[in-house]
Amino acid sequence: MSGFGYIMRCIKSMNFKNLFATVNEIHGITGKNRPFLFCDVVWCGLRYGAGYRDYRLNEWWTLNGKQRKTYVTRGINNSIIKKCNDPAYYHLLNNKIDFNRLFGEYLGRRWIYLKEATESDFEKFMSDLETVVAKPTDEACGRGVEKINKSDYESVGAMYKHLTETGRFLVEECIVQHPVISGIYPYSVNTLRIVSLTSDDGTPNILYAFIRIGNGGRVVDNINAGGMAAPIDLDTGVINNVAFDKDSRYYDTHPQTGSPIVGVKIPMWDEAKELVLKAAKMIPQLRYVGWDVAITPDKPVFVEGNQHPGHDILQMPPHVPDKIGMLPRIKQFIDI
Repeated sequence: MSGFGYIMRCIKSMNFKNLFATVNEIHGITGKNRPFLFCDVVWCGLRYGAGYRDYRLNEWWTLNGKQRKTYVTRGINNSIIKKCNDPAYYHLLNNKIDFNRLFGEYLGRRWIYLKEATESDFEKFMSDLETVVAKPTDEACGRGVEKINKSDYESVGAMYKHLTETGRFLVEECIVQHPVISGIYPYSVNTLRIVSLTSDDGTPNILYAFIRIGNGGRVVDNINAGGMAAPIDLDTGVINNVAFDKDSRYYDTHPQTGSPIVGVKIPMWDEAKELVLKAAKMIPQLRYVGWDVAITPDKPVFVEGNQHPGHDILQMPPHVPDKIGMLPRIKQFIDI
């Protein structure tokens, strides 16, 4: 499943400094012999397509062979993407302008593309707005996103100049999120990552869902930008387990606001799932997609989509007490 060619590419591009640092970190946690851990990490890469980050995040040293076979690793995730997603259609999700145009009726906000707008057009757009969100059109993980205020500039023209010179050509009206979601952490739009997988017979399905929550005063919720994520029960829409960050710290309440995380019920959860399933049918060439959904006071809306859903949040230890990974569920829908 992982593929010999993929494994060889990983070996060539591997950061051995980080690999050895990971082995040392696990040794410090477990007391296990370093040479044993190194050999086990390498074996898991060869046998299961697992990277050293998989091994650390999902605590593979606690898993037996039968359990390891159930986990989605980096290699397996790449195989799913290769099987399900046609690269010719990646731009529909990668390019934020293409995404906004295709899914415009599901955005719930106004936007303007500065490469196709004059300064006068931008002045009209900003006439009744004070704060907007500006983004590069082709970045991911919240990189380059800036929340800006009109009052911070001498003029709208100066604001336009700043945005075009810094490459933030997509400017959007701010999303106002539902009070239940804002109550967890109010400084970012805390999005739901809902992953769809269209089965081999063409039926779209919801594979899993997490809520991503900002932290540290930041305006983005992505884990790689300092945020955290917690799983959502697909049937009830309730956050049913602890949140975690990229350093594998776990939270049942938010560390900055003190608000509860576990037990919160996502408003309009059924509508959010329906939105994702409807969108999945619009792009049958992309069968495995991570949709970022915001919950406003009135309805769920799209923020963006991702044709390369991350696999690392799937199987965090507190979320899989039986140590059975996501692969059996995926195999219910596709032959992999």
